Amino acid sequence: MKEQTIGIIGGSGLYNIEGIKEVKSISVDTPFGKPSDNFTVGILEGRKVAFLPRHGKGHTILPSELNFRANIYGMKKLGAEHIIAVSAVGSMKEEIKPLDMVIPDQFFDRTRGRISTFFGEGIVGHVSFADPVCSTLANSLWNAAKSIGVHVHKGGTYLCMEGPLFSTRAESQVYRQWGVSVIGMTNLQEAKLAREAEICYSTLAMVTDYDCWHVSEEAVTLEMIIGNLNKNTETAKRILKAVIPKIEQKRTCTCTTAVQDAIVTHKDLIPESTKKKLDIIFGKYLR
Repeated sequence: MKEQTIGIIGGSGLYNIEGIKEVKSISVDTPFGKPSDNFTVGILEGRKVAFLPRHGKGHTILPSELNFRANIYGMKKLGAEHIIAVSAVGSMKEEIKPLDMVIPDQFFDRTRGRISTFFGEGIVGHVSFADPVCSTLANSLWNAAKSIGVHVHKGGTYLCMEGPLFSTRAESQVYRQWGVSVIGMTNLQEAKLAREAEICYSTLAMVTDYDCWHVSEEAVTLEMIIGNLNKNTETAKRILKAVIPKIEQKRTCTCTTAVQDAIVTHKDLIPESTKKKLDIIFGKYLR
């Protein structure tokens, strides 16, 4: 069996992972432009991994500026079959406390105008996204976190907001009424594109604060978030090292055939330039 690559996307606070062996820094070209940064490829806990800092080294890219297509395309080009997306979030529920971890199983979109599909330019498709997270990968993450004693919540909805400003109190209260669990700025587009690329995707959400709805807590400040980020990052690294050896080599989930019946454009009508551009993503369905 061909050795698979496990992709890791590091969010705010997670810009590198210690312990990766046989390290190479790889610049990946894509038809959609440059990814956020070079990929760090190597061996972690006996498995091949590809790590990408979502916001670039030094945190230079806003959530709204992220080239999501290039990032996921780059992962696919490097052979990633799983992506674990680490993300800093605010809690929208009393029982989800700062420094907890959450593995959400749903998303709600509050972004505006972000590109979140590989379709277009002569090819149309509609991929099922009712269950946007790979349950197999999410279960592995949850079990790994529990095994090392981390306080982790399984399931819940990640509301993806535009940013970069945090919520107003009015917005925060409305989101609470919707029953969402956490709020962040990045993971929805990644999940959509990973599904189209038939890559298993799951979020490891690091809770930094209670957003601004919690009347007994201070309003969210950057100083508060950075302090909790540093603690959360160390916990996330421990979880990653625990889960990576447990990820199954053979995938049996529906992520592997997500696009099988999704393309509605007859392949003879798809421009050759588009076929070439998307060969890594949809090629096996276009030949």
